[in-house]
Amino acid sequence: MPLFDTHCHLDVEAFDPDRSEVLTRARRAGVERLLIPAIRRDGWQRLWDLCLEDAGLYPAIGLHPVMLEQHAAEDLDALEAFVRASRPVAIGEIGLDHAIRSLDQSRQLDLLEGQLEIAARQRLPVVLHVRKAHEPMLRSLKGHAPPGGICHAFNGSIQQAERYMDLGFGFGFGGMLTHPNARHLHQLAQAIPLQHIVLETDAPDMSGIEHRHQRNSPEYLPEVVTVLASLRGESAEDIVEATMRNAMRLLRITPQA
Repeated sequence: MPLFDTHCHLDVEAFDPDRSEVLTRARRAGVERLLIPAIRRDGWQRLWDLCLEDAGLYPAIGLHPVMLEQHAAEDLDALEAFVRASRPVAIGEIGLDHAIRSLDQSRQLDLLEGQLEIAARQRLPVVLHVRKAHEPMLRSLKGHAPPGGICHAFNGSIQQAERYMDLGFGFGFGGMLTHPNARHLHQLAQAIPLQHIVLETDAPDMSGIEHRHQRNSPEYLPEVVTVLASLRGESAEDIVEATMRNAMRLLRITPQA
């Protein structure tokens, strides 16, 4: 059954030597659709061109909070112009990262809210990066009201998850779920209703236990399915079917697209 990797940085340099081979192996593993989220303005066109080459690749365009020092003030205007002209699937990867103390939190918030405003105006879902910042993120989402989206690599509380769900968000689970000591993630994967779960790899980062210290790859997504099915006591087939349906709904992709 077909899989949807809702977070894969296939456009980055780590895949330059063998991108087509990686994609071929992913397809053999059943990964038919991949969302490719942007990081910086200088990568938008390259990412867009990559997605144009393959109907199963979907672009998300945004400014990543961890790259804060590489973003310029005019990048927000450029983002809205690019989005209006090209109509990506989502705005992303955007967010707040308070785990990195050197990143100015006020500037992060300004960047986030500027992009949330664009998402709300353009009626596009958002792909969120959130670390140690769920409360300010939830406040910003409530204030700017984008049309839902995906909270990538969610690691908050179940109470926070419920508030995200009320705002139309789903949650990405990836390779970290396969680590035996990831107890909090295991609890979240069991507690969050299946209709709010999607699959992701975050390749080339966040490798699963079988590929620890190696480059992550979308071809490893079935390993996440196996662990998620075991944790929830559900069949792999049901997990695959539900997560594909959820991804299509959250990203507003029609079945024919």
